[in-house]
Amino acid sequence: MTNEIEATPMDPWPTREGSLEAAPGASDDRGRELELRYRGIIDQLPAVLYVDSANPDEPMIDVSPSVVDLLGIDREGFLSRPYAWASAIHPEDLDRVVAESERSDLTGEAFRSEYRVVHPDGNTVWVREDAVLILDESGQPLHWLGLMLDVTELIRTQAELHEAKSKYGALVEQIPAIVYVDVADENMSTTYVSPQIEAILGYHPQEYIEDPQLWENILHPDDREEAMATYLRGRASGGPFVFEYRLLARNGRTVWFRDSAIVLTDAHGQAEYIQGVMLDITDGKLAEERIAFLAYHDKITGLPNRTMFDELLGLALARATRHNLGVVVVTVDLDDFKLVNDSLGHEAGNALLVQFAQRLSDATRETDLVARPGGDEFLLLMADLDQTPVVPGGHEGVSVAAESVALRIQEALRTPFQIGETELYITASLGISLFPEDAADAPTLLKNAETAMFRSKRSGPGGYMLHAKDDADSIVRLSLSTRLRRAVEQEQWMLHYQPLIDLKSAGVIGVEALIRWPEPNGGLVPPGDFIPLAEEMGLIDAIGAWVIDEVCRQDRMWREEGLDLNISFNLSPRQLWQDDIADRIVAPILASGMDPSRVTVEITESTAMTNPDRTLGILHELHARGLKLAIDDFGTGYSSLARLRYMPVDVLKIDRSFVRELDRDGQNASMVAAVVALASNLSMTSLAEGIETKAEWDALVERGCERGQGYYFSRPVPADEIVAIHRRAALHVVKGGAAG
Repeated sequence: MTNEIEATPMDPWPTREGSLEAAPGASDDRGRELELRYRGIIDQLPAVLYVDSANPDEPMIDVSPSVVDLLGIDREGFLSRPYAWASAIHPEDLDRVVAESERSDLTGEAFRSEYRVVHPDGNTVWVREDAVLILDESGQPLHWLGLMLDVTELIRTQAELHEAKSKYGALVEQIPAIVYVDVADENMSTTYVSPQIEAILGYHPQEYIEDPQLWENILHPDDREEAMATYLRGRASGGPFVFEYRLLARNGRTVWFRDSAIVLTDAHGQAEYIQGVMLDITDGKLAEERIAFLAYHDKITGLPNRTMFDELLGLALARATRHNLGVVVVTVDLDDFKLVNDSLGHEAGNALLVQFAQRLSDATRETDLVARPGGDEFLLLMADLDQTPVVPGGHEGVSVAAESVALRIQEALRTPFQIGETELYITASLGISLFPEDAADAPTLLKNAETAMFRSKRSGPGGYMLHAKDDADSIVRLSLSTRLRRAVEQEQWMLHYQPLIDLKSAGVIGVEALIRWPEPNGGLVPPGDFIPLAEEMGLIDAIGAWVIDEVCRQDRMWREEGLDLNISFNLSPRQLWQDDIADRIVAPILASGMDPSRVTVEITESTAMTNPDRTLGILHELHARGLKLAIDDFGTGYSSLARLRYMPVDVLKIDRSFVRELDRDGQNASMVAAVVALASNLSMTSLAEGIETKAEWDALVERGCERGQGYYFSRPVPADEIVAIHRRAALHVVKGGAAG
């Protein structure tokens, strides 16, 4: 479309005098009719219609009478005086309008402009003027046809709207919140969102408007369903609604909002728009979370406090009661902490507490709870523990787990603490209480742990003690403890040996060494009575060292008699986690001339899995020194097969509970078959414990079990009976003995 309009033969033809002539060839009557019609139209228009010469130097051709109302210039003056219209234009607009007019004259483009005119009485009127160039049939300019409108009210209204918008925009765009206007449609599209969205969430307003799904997509996953439901319910209700939710900013930061919205309805009462304000309440929420955190956590270390510990201990005891599980509470108290505060100051003392808390956390399992009730005291909660005994007749798995964590804590404290420029060596005293063995409720469990901790402190810094029951057996226990300590000092022990049998040939292939404690009356104290007590009193290391020395001594005597046997012995959890355990075992073996490859070290399944990462390293070291390794009581714990496959284990010992009545118990038979298959697949030797009948022996052979031990073959016997058993079994004797 061009800005020029061609005249047709039927168009009225403007004259220089401002009247209209009929087109050539038309009658005078036709001309007068057209002139009257034209005049009637332009005189009645609520605007000024004019015809101007295409030559800018010539005067106006015609103008409607309403020019006097609009410009304050009468019709005759407007037509007779060139540029009469320009004299009425406001001085501030004059140069601009004249320049726009001259540009249209030169180019023939349509003229469009808004400007102010000043009436003789000083009144100012806003005018909008539009004009187009009329061309003849040959395309030559004829005249300009223009229209001038009074737009004063429109301009005033626009100014008021602009002022209101500016004030509203300033308010909206300066408050610390995001203002939005949504369309109440299925797409939940947005027509406006304030610029703050970019500063708060990192999204440009236009980007937000163009993507109707953006708000839903950046809702926190935990809030999305509820926030969407609240928004849709609020829109449907038609009333104001407020809700809180989290949005994920572009940089990943989580921002909390309180969204207050109102529903704007149309003339029919239907929801048309939702207008809302999203207030950033992140700081407030973080403050609330901080207050809630401090209600359950220690301010210095960030660990759970006594309140949280008590609540979780109560829940742990409830679970343990329902599912027959064990719980351990450990009280940990720093030794001589007051000396640190007095000498280095409280700031250094707090730094030590923080580092100590970290070491406690590192030494415990992920599922354990470490808490700080205050001062230099810490609490440890171990829940959901299996109570299966680690060794038959011995302490339950609960006490093994407790002792293992105590040893790990002691190990963690061997490294000095660096507080500023000062290096500190710190020890801690630990008290341990077990559920259900020591107490049936939380207060008693805590009291017992604290009592055990004080007992540990009295015996010397850096140790640990398990709670000892103060009941009718206390005198007996005290007597046993005294005798046990004397037995350790005087080495009042003896070893009995139980033959290990090749189940196919019935030949003796080795022995297992089992410690015994003789009583003055000629009897023997059961291992289940004194081994746990020795562990609690910290005497098991000395007993274990005696066992190794005695095994080496006895092996030397047997070799002198021509008997070369494989010998196995049990290693307690406390022994296993000694730093130099490999040297403690291998050194006396080599010194005695014994071949380490004939020695098998047995650890229970529960011991192996209590701290599997550390155990794996120790087992590899023992294996590298030539020792064989066996997992005892397999099937009673919760072994990780993924870990077992990487352990350098030679023998998998099937627990006696699965061997009993194997020939008649289908479940036991299935378990034994599974363990035998597992051992075979892992290149391990299977060995069954507790064989008591010929039927059990036959069932084991039928299922592929390679070795075994039990009362059916022989009870554990003194060393001097082993040679006779060996000879009766018609085994090979190395030097001068019986040969088979």
